[in-house]
Amino acid sequence: MMENILQQIVDQRRLRIERMGPELGNTVPVKRKAPLIQFGRSPFVIAEIKRRSPSMGDIDSLLDPVGQARLYRSKGIQSVSVLTEEDHFSGSLTDLMEVKSALPSLSVLRKDFLLCEEDIDVSFRAGADAVLLLTSVLQQDILEQLYNRAVELGMMPLVEIHSQEDIRKAEPLRPMLTGINARDLTTFRVDPAHPIRLRSRIPWPATLVYESGIRGSETARLPGYSGFSGILVGEAVVRKPDTIPEIIKGFEIGMAEYEGGKDQNSAKTNFFWNDLFQPKKLQVPFIKICGLTRVQDVRAADEAGVDILGFILAEVSPRHTTTDFIRSIGATRALKAAVVVGTDPEQMAAVRKLLQEGALDAVQFHGDEAPDACAEAAYPYYKALPLRSLSDVEKIGDYHCPRVLIDAYYKGASGGTGKRIDDTLVKAAASKHPLWLAGGLSPENIAEVVEHYRPELVDASSGLETAPGIKDPDRIRRFVDAVHSIIPERLEYRS
Repeated sequence: MMENILQQIVDQRRLRIERMGPELGNTVPVKRKAPLIQFGRSPFVIAEIKRRSPSMGDIDSLLDPVGQARLYRSKGIQSVSVLTEEDHFSGSLTDLMEVKSALPSLSVLRKDFLLCEEDIDVSFRAGADAVLLLTSVLQQDILEQLYNRAVELGMMPLVEIHSQEDIRKAEPLRPMLTGINARDLTTFRVDPAHPIRLRSRIPWPATLVYESGIRGSETARLPGYSGFSGILVGEAVVRKPDTIPEIIKGFEIGMAEYEGGKDQNSAKTNFFWNDLFQPKKLQVPFIKICGLTRVQDVRAADEAGVDILGFILAEVSPRHTTTDFIRSIGATRALKAAVVVGTDPEQMAAVRKLLQEGALDAVQFHGDEAPDACAEAAYPYYKALPLRSLSDVEKIGDYHCPRVLIDAYYKGASGGTGKRIDDTLVKAAASKHPLWLAGGLSPENIAEVVEHYRPELVDASSGLETAPGIKDPDRIRRFVDAVHSIIPERLEYRS
């Protein structure tokens, strides 16, 4: 993958404007002909029209933008995003004009790398109801000019941020519509948790749009569950428009869960991913201690500063505990996760009850659960995946949760073996995904592991014990201290 793809796109577009002018060779009306339509109507699911991308190559080189827009509308879409950049996405302003002319009641976003005020005027005349403003490629004064000009013309600016620096630049505008892209535009890698992590840092009230990485119902549920009011979906709906109804449904389920959790009469007031990535925790590695079976061990871990407490409900484990024990613990500073193997209906009903009561925050699936089975059994959750080979590393991407915990494979056991994962497999996983790491971690080796791999989360169990399920408070403290001391001030997320 090329380095800093975003800068290459911007540089090439700047040259095009210098050579051809802001209309880029397209015949744009002198005055706007299309009606201005409110952008952001419910369901606020923005379906994108594009032929290719730097990350995926050709998606549909023969795509008919009007036909695609009609199809989107027939599936319940009110807002479309038309990618008009030519060199890397094979789009054009003509695509936007044709869509708006054929379907004037649709809300149309011009998605491009807009650089100057003339870009805003051209977008308006071409029929755009909204424009994307990429904070990271604009000087603050230019961002303000483009934003204010769009508002003056009656269009809705969608201000996209990627980092703390972007937030600083955008804050004076306090943009009502703020987008956070799960895709890093310098590398085009997707991190589903990045928008969740960044949203908690936005200091103004905003309608938040989660962009990229949405593939179906469950990945649409995550933004709704995490407090986003809109989503933008690209390649998935270009390739499979028939998935739109399930994407809308998943997003609406997530939004209903978020609103229900804010209800003062609801026992459920916490949200796992939001709580994990809250500002005071925006440092890595997170620490999870698993296999807790005694109240004193829970208290020791919680007081030591652990981020997640793990309780194993799989009867095959010597660290097995019960739902009654989890319920008896009461409030903790740390989040609480139940570890299950499989999706037994009776057990999962009991686990869902704990989630609803607020006695649990999440579920860790540690068996051979299929990617589509997890969310149906319990939500929120993350998957643990034992790695035997490089082919197992590839399976990480099959799961829909924001993070997958990798563990050592040991025949007949689901974790807690004290076995380390092969170095080659850890490096392969870390090269593709934020690293959540378990397997053979202890106070004696954790400093080396953190220095070497820089994981986002470390998970320890047997390495902190005097016997299965019996944790040693001194080893817990030494483990936590070693993680916190290996990087002074703890390594902050790159954002």
